[in-house]
Amino acid sequence: MIGTIVNTCTIVAGTLIGVMLHKGIKEKYKNVLYDALGLACFAIGLNAVVTNLPKSQYPVLFIAAMAIGSVVGVALDIDGRFHRLVERRSKQGSDDNGAQRSRLADGLATATLVYCIGPLSMLGPVISALEGDNTFLFTNATLDLVTATIFGSTYGIGMLLAAPALFLWQGMFYCIAMISSSAVSEALMAELLIVGGLLITGSGLSLLRIKDCHVLNMLPALLVPPLWYLLVALVG
Repeated sequence: MIGTIVNTCTIVAGTLIGVMLHKGIKEKYKNVLYDALGLACFAIGLNAVVTNLPKSQYPVLFIAAMAIGSVVGVALDIDGRFHRLVERRSKQGSDDNGAQRSRLADGLATATLVYCIGPLSMLGPVISALEGDNTFLFTNATLDLVTATIFGSTYGIGMLLAAPALFLWQGMFYCIAMISSSAVSEALMAELLIVGGLLITGSGLSLLRIKDCHVLNMLPALLVPPLWYLLVALVG
């Protein structure tokens, strides 16, 4: 778990550095950071989809996952609940800060996806558990340090909440790999990366103010591929 711990600490450190730089960044620079993050998310998401789509054993599974996951997410109102939670936790309640709270919620959702949904973040803990190699996680930690600094300077101290989310996410993959080396197959990983890539792409569109995709409502889509492979294993 040393790789995951290091990765989590870099997010905390990067966020704190970003917060210290926050007041010294003018609005025009914050806006360009939104655009830069949006383009980066868009590119990372598309790359994950394009790279893993040829590896898919069920080419329409990601479509079903996105459809089912989105319907479940809307029914549970994940996006609305999350935004309301952030608003309740906010200490300030003026109209001007209302927009800031909304941006914090969007930023935290995007950061959590960027940190958690990616080849290094998902494959890293599996390789660490099975082979004792933390190279992927240390590489991911370096990238997340830079990203967390940008997120922290743009959205503020609330971005620290993404750190425990990353720890639990990577810890889940680590524990699953330790319990069963075949539980997380390459085929399942490819399906998860396709769905995750689409979610990151949606986050990029939101940051670029092209389309608010309400990505949080789509998060249940990540549960569909594992459930499908579990069903196939039981039937087979």
